[in-house]
Amino acid sequence: MAEFLKKAFKDMKESAKAQHEVDKANFAAAKAESKAQWEEAKAMGNPETAKKMMQEQRDAQIAEANERIAAAQKRIDDAKNK
Repeated sequence: MAEFLKKAFKDMKESAKAQHEVDKANFAAAKAESKAQWEEAKAMGNPETAKKMMQEQRDAQIAEANERIAAAQKRIDDAKNK
């Protein structure tokens, strides 16, 4: 019985250590994400940076729309050739 308890407590200790490592990693990730959000918000205060970021978003949306147009045109061409 004593061996069982020793093993059980040893397992609990190892499990607690492992969970602590997971918690530390999750906390570090949340901290980094929070800092990134703060830096992005701070950068948006600069009009030039805000313009640049918005232009990049618009460019990405235009590229996505062009891909959708090309895919639709291919479907139209395929339907006409059948």
